[in-house]
Amino acid sequence: MEHHFGQGTTPASESFDKTRVLNVKPLRTLVPVFPSPSNPASSSTPQGGAPFVCVSPSGPFPSGVAPFYPFFISSESQRLSEQNAQTPSGQRVPAAPVSTAVPINSFRTPTGAANGDVGSSQKNTRSRGWVTEEDGYSNVEIEEIDADEGTGTGRSKRKSNKKTKARQSGGSVSVDVDPDAVAADILKSLNALVFDVLSQPEGSRDSVAYTLMIYEVMRRKLGQIEDSNRAANSGAKRPDLKAGAIMMNKGIRTNSKKRIGVVPGVEIGDIFFFRFELCLVGLHAPSMAGIDYIGKTSQEEEPLAVSIVSSGGYEDNVEDGDVLIYSGQGGVNRDKGASDQKLERGNLALEKSAHRGNEVRVIRGLRDPQHPTGKIYVYDGLYKIQNSWVEKAKSGFNVFKYNLVRLPGQPQAYMIWKSIQQWTEKSASRAGVILPDLTSGAENIPVCLVNDVDNEKGPAYFTYIPTLKNLRPTAPVESSTGCPCVGGCQPNNFNCPCIQKNGGYLPYSSASLLADLKSVIYECGPSCQCPSNCRNRVSQSGLKFRLEVFRTKNKGWGLRSWDSIRAGTFLCEYAGEVVDSARMEELGGDNEDDYIFDSTRIYQQLEVFPGDTEAPKIPSPLYISAKNEGNVARFMNHCCSPNVLWRPVIRENKNESDLHIAFYAIRHIPPMMELTYDYGAVLPLKVGQRKKKCLCGSVKCRGYFC
Repeated sequence: MEHHFGQGTTPASESFDKTRVLNVKPLRTLVPVFPSPSNPASSSTPQGGAPFVCVSPSGPFPSGVAPFYPFFISSESQRLSEQNAQTPSGQRVPAAPVSTAVPINSFRTPTGAANGDVGSSQKNTRSRGWVTEEDGYSNVEIEEIDADEGTGTGRSKRKSNKKTKARQSGGSVSVDVDPDAVAADILKSLNALVFDVLSQPEGSRDSVAYTLMIYEVMRRKLGQIEDSNRAANSGAKRPDLKAGAIMMNKGIRTNSKKRIGVVPGVEIGDIFFFRFELCLVGLHAPSMAGIDYIGKTSQEEEPLAVSIVSSGGYEDNVEDGDVLIYSGQGGVNRDKGASDQKLERGNLALEKSAHRGNEVRVIRGLRDPQHPTGKIYVYDGLYKIQNSWVEKAKSGFNVFKYNLVRLPGQPQAYMIWKSIQQWTEKSASRAGVILPDLTSGAENIPVCLVNDVDNEKGPAYFTYIPTLKNLRPTAPVESSTGCPCVGGCQPNNFNCPCIQKNGGYLPYSSASLLADLKSVIYECGPSCQCPSNCRNRVSQSGLKFRLEVFRTKNKGWGLRSWDSIRAGTFLCEYAGEVVDSARMEELGGDNEDDYIFDSTRIYQQLEVFPGDTEAPKIPSPLYISAKNEGNVARFMNHCCSPNVLWRPVIRENKNESDLHIAFYAIRHIPPMMELTYDYGAVLPLKVGQRKKKCLCGSVKCRGYFC
């Protein structure tokens, strides 16, 4: 029995007899014909078939037929339908076609943070597999990495231009950007010398530094773009993996050949915040596995371990600074559960290395106190495997255990971290402390004064002030009304004037890292309506690290940190008294001021990214004297190969010029390493009277500074 549904009829569920057998026609006999929009009433019914209701996807829709949500419903109608409190019950909101359909994969679920930047990827139906390892990340979407990795296929292939169509809703804007195009722009800006250094068969300190700096710049730029698109695009991205895959594909790496023992250019104590960094510099090749080894290439050769990463993924004993009890890999399966470990792959390589007695590099993964979900990887030097055995783990299954002993005569690395932990927990006292807090409470975190070198009791007297002191402020160069972002500046808010001044992006990442190497940074200020914890007020939040002013062996007093510092992190501003040019000339004469900051000096840019050698462009010259009043920045010494750079920061202020000098980390800085920046050089006419001998000890030392 056939039921004929006319064009204007809709069967009621209660009148439909489910006990009756329907004579259902095969689907292939239904031939719908969509009418033209100009004549929506016209339709045709196949011969011998039931009348078929045909409507155009864009409407109009007959009674009882709804639009194909969400593809053919206007954004306005969708918004109204969600506002139930404002729409009377029972009334239908008229549907209208939209001009731009949003693809399904542009929707995403927010995730937590990992490694300070972005959250771990959640399980996705597109994933080819799951990976879980020791670096705090899990559930990585492998397919997306492959799409960007080598062939240009995948989503990035479909974007022909760096910037494609922008999607805007209200004050938010989303721009599709091809990661390969972004990477190409960054690589074009590189100094040609960089490629010469990276092309050498053996790595060097320069090649390692260049590789890591390129990776950081690329990762932060991709993260900045993803951050701006986060409200409109699909799930949380992994710019660290994207940047690493692009660099591997383009051959921008060093020490690509696996080797046993020392890796040229990598020093004991070096720190890394991403597993891909270990891979790019040749320290540890696998981006996830904890054991790296050289496989046998012939029947006579044996696989040998070259490096291991110990970061809490297994039951390792890591309390002793010179001995590590390392657990083998395997025995954990997401689907099948725990099982006995097998003597294969990495486990076999460790066993063979125990018999061969070759050196094994050890990288220790430690918790990042600044970002609890992330890890810091510390290269702890060379170890040898003394013995191995099998024991029952807590799971009840057999695991391999390897006893590794650190070779003597190496610089301390992991033990420095242990010492700082003891100082923090008060289980051991810091030797040579003169003052527990040099700032007398002016900073959020105390800064201790330490001398374990000689009998000097402290620097010359000065008054500690945490920020700039300008007794004669000048009018702002351009009018400023500030931003209206009451809840804080959002990265995809295109209407925010502060974001517009920074080129359309927030200058800082979600982890408060400097996103790119802008010459001038525009921050929110007194004229803005955003709160004090706004993402665009990073340099106004005070110290974030446990710093100490310490006595150096030959350069007076210096500055260093108990904490590890990520590249791009804000350290402090240069506080002191703003002086005019006349006073500056006076200080440069007989009464020379060693604690002076001069923004007009010739400033050498980062050698990796060549550019203008002059100081960053700022509205007017800025001279700061920190001789009588200042903060920790006055203790930073000069270095011809520094780990810190300065940038001018202009804060939105409609009443006066609000220019500050902020310091940021150029690269990752391990704990207890001195913080230094390049003082630059004064104009040639003044060199003779202000040239000083440089004692920085860098291989690139110019011999003097001004």
